[in-house]
Amino acid sequence: LESKGIQLLLLHNSPEEGAILLSKSAALLVTDAGYLRIERAWRRTVAAQAHCPVIQVETNVIVPVATASPKEEYSAATLRSKLQKILSYYLEPLEEGRCQISSLGLDLTPSLMHGSGAPGETHPPAVLSLEDLDATLGQLRIDGSVKPVTGFLGGSREAERRLDAFLADRLSGYGEGRNTPGGDGTSQLSPYLHFGQISPLEIALRVIGAGIGPHQHSARDQEAFLEELIVRRELSMNYVYYNPEYDRYHSLPAWAQATLTKHLEDPRPWMYTAEELENAKTHDPYWNAAQLEMKRTGKMDGYMRMYWGKKILEWSRTPEEGFAIALAMNNKYSLDGRDPNGFAGIAWCFGKHDRPWTERSIFGNVRYMNDKGLERKFKMKSYLDKIQALELGS
Repeated sequence: LESKGIQLLLLHNSPEEGAILLSKSAALLVTDAGYLRIERAWRRTVAAQAHCPVIQVETNVIVPVATASPKEEYSAATLRSKLQKILSYYLEPLEEGRCQISSLGLDLTPSLMHGSGAPGETHPPAVLSLEDLDATLGQLRIDGSVKPVTGFLGGSREAERRLDAFLADRLSGYGEGRNTPGGDGTSQLSPYLHFGQISPLEIALRVIGAGIGPHQHSARDQEAFLEELIVRRELSMNYVYYNPEYDRYHSLPAWAQATLTKHLEDPRPWMYTAEELENAKTHDPYWNAAQLEMKRTGKMDGYMRMYWGKKILEWSRTPEEGFAIALAMNNKYSLDGRDPNGFAGIAWCFGKHDRPWTERSIFGNVRYMNDKGLERKFKMKSYLDKIQALELGS
């Protein structure tokens, strides 16, 4: 920001209050779009109370959500067909500009001293320093039970480095390798997308421009990655935007709720409390490893996250209870938790964006997964060894 002539000011207060406060010194307020309930509430408040014009730009998707579809989509297939018709229009690179007037020397103290006028505000918000990060973090309400992870560094520079490494080393083979538990086949960019440190448009254009040939990635690898980045990711945005119950069990389709209710009284050979699940104290070594991976690294491979969620459904007293436990743990420990992708991913484990399958105990017609499937598809001992080494290292 400094190289572009833009001053960074870090305030200790709620986002919408800080924006309203600073809008008194601004000619224009620009925000990206947010799709979760709290993000939309912040933006509505700012739009209503800002002291200058407000413009919202949809930077977190390729196709603006309401343009992609005017309603909640049933599945990836229904959204995919709509995106394919208009996607090329939005896959255009952005031009980088510069501020014509620098704000580096601008004194914003007068705006801060008079406050925003928000209800209950009694004093100006503190201006936090980036010089002493430990002291700054000490002023925030942070859950100390969630330990820092060592495998990820934040920032757009690190996101660019990971994208470069993915294109060079792992895009080739992505179609096959992305689901391998404990493997290195994914882009590892989801935390950076979640925190807005890299643009999905930049990633898509780089992948498309990487080239296809005998010594490069295949068309299948490219298609598999763009399916995840655009169709699946933007399906999750569609879900949280159009379904006000996205973080609740009742967001599930009627057929899923009905079949799970029908099997509510089925015998459950294994049942665990939320505490036992959080501490990875189950009979299933694969599930325990996935839980430990999430707690220690802040991430979990996609296939294991599906298995992880399915087992929580199977081992909980009720599907509603399982849904709440899975969502709470994903939001607490995943670096890309509290994200539309996370809400949609948990809901998928309970039948969202899926179709009815063969009926069975507990699950009814909801898709079932078991450890035999893991063993048939993957070398699970390698995964367990990797997680054990991680535990010993911690």
